[in-house]
Amino acid sequence: MKKFLQEFKEFAMKGNVVDMAVGVVIGAAFGKIVTSLVNDIIMPAVGMVTGGVNFSDYKWVIQEGVKQGEEIVTPEVAITWGAFVQTVFDFLIIAFCIFLAIKVINKLKREKEAEPEAPAAPAGPTQEELLTQIRDLIKEQNKCAK
Repeated sequence: MKKFLQEFKEFAMKGNVVDMAVGVVIGAAFGKIVTSLVNDIIMPAVGMVTGGVNFSDYKWVIQEGVKQGEEIVTPEVAITWGAFVQTVFDFLIIAFCIFLAIKVINKLKREKEAEPEAPAAPAGPTQEELLTQIRDLIKEQNKCAK
């Protein structure tokens, strides 16, 4: 049991698992922002253009609900296609925002890659040049020794 818990701890603390968890939390928060953008800003403007239509209220009633007084005996059965349209708008905006973010990140990466590298250090002498220098030094030492 102790080994199992140790393995789980190692798994849960790996960098990519933690990064993924942070991404999920940020993604959920971003989703709320986009949902608010769609519901509170874009859809009212679309509704105004379409004559006050609120897409989330649109539905196709398959079976009417049955009421006895104030009590609902049988609930309404409906396909709420307006809510689907709303969700599609949410998705399109999220996808567009992610596209823009990735586009900016890729542009920054390309700019970083395009930066000129520092000039390379001058290359040292080749093996032949070193041997030639050694030979010349030995010749000079032999001349001086005579």
